[in-house]
Amino acid sequence: MQQSEQDNVQDKVAVLIAGPTASGKSALAVAVAERISGVVVNTDSMQVYRDLSVITARPNGAEMARVPHLLYGHVDAAEDYSAGRFLRDAAAAVEATRAQGRIPIFTGGSGLYFKALTAGLAAIPPIPPEIRAAVRARLQACGPAALHAELSRRDPVAAAGLRPADRTRIARALEVVEATGRSITDWRHTGMPPLLDAGRTAKIFLAPDRAVLYRRIDARFDAMLSAGALDEVRALATRRLDPLLPAMKAHGVPWLVRYLAGEISLAAAAAEAKKDTRHYAKRQFTWFRHQLADWPRVDPATACEALMSEIGR
Repeated sequence: MQQSEQDNVQDKVAVLIAGPTASGKSALAVAVAERISGVVVNTDSMQVYRDLSVITARPNGAEMARVPHLLYGHVDAAEDYSAGRFLRDAAAAVEATRAQGRIPIFTGGSGLYFKALTAGLAAIPPIPPEIRAAVRARLQACGPAALHAELSRRDPVAAAGLRPADRTRIARALEVVEATGRSITDWRHTGMPPLLDAGRTAKIFLAPDRAVLYRRIDARFDAMLSAGALDEVRALATRRLDPLLPAMKAHGVPWLVRYLAGEISLAAAAAEAKKDTRHYAKRQFTWFRHQLADWPRVDPATACEALMSEIGR
């Protein structure tokens, strides 16, 4: 890297690469890291789990050998990893990266994580395990609609913003009000400050053509199956973890678990997993458009140079 380019890079505290699943974020992050002496920092809520390597398309050994990578596969699937914990882990990653004279390059598809980095996060206290277990037992026994009705009585503001079928968020909101006596919406007003100065970041959102992206999603899932995703999910299923844990809901996992239980065919499981992933990609486009509207949306083919240009301004 030339000295003038190095000086420009030092004006930025971090590089942020977001985008929908299968849009090429990991490859772009590696390419940028090689050019600016960077460290790739995971910003994907599923790639943190050590049990989920193939099924989450975590960077492979060759990619990790090219540049340093942090926060990949460091969490057990039995843990309920949160955005708050991510922010704390990211702070340590930034400190370690800067101590090496390098630039952190955050990449992933979890919009809430990127928002936490640049806008902060509500500091909700840890939920006692017994409360979490009790709420989830009620969810299992009564269903999400019944718990949504309960939430409407106890926390009408939070309930109004949730679909009655949204099992995870309903359970979370109930856990918070039961453990703290306060609405989850209250906690969002007082929390953890942002880790990064948003004005000093180079940021980009990969926005590939939808049809091209959907074909990539389908082809990638087939490749995952060929690479051992089924064995990975089989090993996870033998642990009999709570199905509401984030790792158990990773795209493809629930459908492959059903296949392994003999409930559906492998072809049906793959078709449904692909469909879920395509729907998720669509939601990612929508979320970033509304929540982080100032991020430049760039075609993956021109993203590297566009990002380097932003770094160099």
